[in-house]
Formats: sequence, structure tokens, C-alpha cells
Amino acid sequence: MTSREIIRAALNHEQPERVPIDFGGHRSSGIAAIAYAKLKKALGISTGDIYVYDMVQQLAIVEPEVQNAVGADVVELGRGFMLDAEWHDWVLPDGTPCKIPGFINVEKRGHASYLLSDDGVDLAIQKEGCLYFEQIHWPWLERNPDEQDFSDIEDAFKYTMWTGIPIPGGNIPLTDEGCRQLADGARALRDSTDRAILGIFGGNLFEVPQFLYRIDNYLMHMGLYPEACERLSEALCNFYMPRMEKWLGAVGPYIDVMLFGDDLGGQGGPLFSTDMYRRYYKPWHRKLWKRAKELAPHVNIHLHCCGGVEPLMEDLIEAGLESSNPVQVTSAGMDPQHLKNAYGDRFTFWGGGCDTRHTLPCGTPDEVRANVRELVSTWAPGGGFVFQQVHNILADVPTENIIAMFEAARC
Repeated sequence: MTSREIIRAALNHEQPERVPIDFGGHRSSGIAAIAYAKLKKALGISTGDIYVYDMVQQLAIVEPEVQNAVGADVVELGRGFMLDAEWHDWVLPDGTPCKIPGFINVEKRGHASYLLSDDGVDLAIQKEGCLYFEQIHWPWLERNPDEQDFSDIEDAFKYTMWTGIPIPGGNIPLTDEGCRQLADGARALRDSTDRAILGIFGGNLFEVPQFLYRIDNYLMHMGLYPEACERLSEALCNFYMPRMEKWLGAVGPYIDVMLFGDDLGGQGGPLFSTDMYRRYYKPWHRKLWKRAKELAPHVNIHLHCCGGVEPLMEDLIEAGLESSNPVQVTSAGMDPQHLKNAYGDRFTFWGGGCDTRHTLPCGTPDEVRANVRELVSTWAPGGGFVFQQVHNILADVPTENIIAMFEAARC
């Protein structure tokens, strides 16, 4: 079986000939650039540079040579475009030289680095001694949602630290010419690999208001202004829908998985009640996911969703969700055996293959191998599972533990 066939079998709840593996197939199955530089050295790979494609999380592009070394079966659609883009020199916090995308507007001031909008507004900061960027500007911070019509959503997107990420197509405009570029790049990527291709769309309903208002304000709004929150979700859905239709029209024939995003949970469970999910998000999730399946029936509808979201699982499945990552096994309610028994015949768990909270960063290589074997033995039977560590491999994770994890996953 090819990598693509192995992934498709798992998504179809068929037993593949081996455990499918994702490493760097999306923005939560990857690796911090500092750790990636060390991994490349340990693997004896000296070709290429360290390409940081996600400045906020400082994530590196996982190159084909590294994917081959660990046995990865998935590639992110952006790989069909990023390596042909303009790159600028940059230096990681530990002094490692790297490359960053030319369209990123970043400025060093003293001991801190700032991400800026195209017109010079400070959006995020990487303070001295910090490994990642944090948001410092919220375009709707002082606004009352009850007094908004949300007609300026597109302009507001430009002033969050995730600018370019929630809007599908990244820095390629969804014009006729832009869609031709997307289609050509997606087609070329598919012709060049037998790996499954995952396309990141976004379509965030719960997270985008946090980027606009700040999370504490938006959570307060959910209680104070329920009608306004409904109108905002509807406005976001209406904003995404025509863009999704254009994007899928261009890349749909060439991708296997379509990734939406919304972190609905925390370590202790969902970040809101099931009633709030059903009122504020489920109707518009359902609308987006239904339309996506109409346009590309072969594409698996996938959600990036951190935290303890087990109480929302039935609603998510009813809304049309088919798989999710990262499967945060140390969160409340996320016991692997329970999840597999309750949902494993109709839902694919993409992740939960190695504990990234304790074992991967703090354990020994033998403890990492044991953790992987235990988790895989629960998730893998009957398909419906794609291996990845719970979330991105962070900068301080020991290289020997990373190698041990993939060795165990391939066994």
C-alpha cells in the first residue's frame, strides 16, 4: 500500500497494513524549529535549511528527507507552494540560523522581536528568552458586539497575529488567477508524492472572536450577548462560505483531508457548555461541513481541536465531523479506551499517539517507546487512527526521545 492508501484505509475504518504516521502534515503535528535543527543533525541530514513557516509557533517545515526517515504518510498542501516562495534570513532564540517567509513583516527592537501588519501595527511580540510569539493587539478589544454588524470582519483579520492563517489561501488571493495558481500547485504536489495531502482551510468560529476581542472578553460576551454571538458566528460562516467554495474548487480534487480549526476544550474539559456549542457553533459547523462534502465528497472533514472535548463528541459527529486532532489524552474525559469504544467505529482519532505533556519531554527513550506502544495498541485496531504525538514537538524535547517515538510507532 502507498502512504495515501494507508491513510485512506484508516479514515475508512479499514485495518491498514501498518500504523499510518503524520509528522508535519499540519500545524499541530509538527516540530519547533530549534528541535528540528537538532533532529536533522541526529539523522545525519545536512541538506536544506531550517524553514520556519509558522512564525507564531516557530514551526519548521518537515522536509521530505526527514519525512522519509520517520516514515511519514501525510504532507500539508502548503508544501506545494512554500519552498518556491521568497525566504529571508533569521536567527532562532538559541542562535540557530533559519529562513522565514518573505511576506512575514518582522522587526527586531532591542532584545525583542515584533510581528507587524503590512501597515506597521504591532501584532505580536517574542520577548527575550521566550521561544514563541504572543498576541499584543486585538482589533475589536474596545467594541461591544451588541452594537456591531460585523461587516468589517475581513479588515479585522489583517490585525491579528494569525493574519493570513484564518483566511484560506494564505497569501495567495482567491481571485481567478489565484485559484489557478492554487490548482496548479496542488496538482503538481499530488503528482510528486504518494503521501496523503492535507489542506488547511481554517474556518474558525470560536477562536477568531478570541483573536479579535481577546479571549477573556469573548468568553464574557458569550454570557452577556448571546444574540450578538449568534450573529457573529453567522457572519463568520457567511464570510468563509464563498472562500471555501473557491478554495475547494481549486484544490479539492488534489487533497484527501480538509482541516478546519477551533480549540473548543482545555485541560479540564470543554471551554463552554454543550448548550452553548449547540447554539453558537454547531449550526454553522454543520453548514460549512455539509457544503464541503457536497463539493468534494472524497475529502475527509477534519477539525483541529485541543483539550477535553469528549462531552461535545456526539454533537460534532452529528454536525458532520469525521476526524480530529490532536486527541489530548491527558485532558479530562479523553481516556483512549473510552474514546475508541464509544466513537471508534464512526470517527478517526488523528493523534494521541504519544503524551507530549509529560512523557515525550521528560521521560527516557524507553518510557517513550512504552507509552507509544500502549497507546497505539488501543487506538490502532480496526483503523480509525492516524499516529501523531499529541501536539507539536516543542523546542526543548530531547532528540533521542523523538527518534524513540517514531521507532516505536513504526514497529
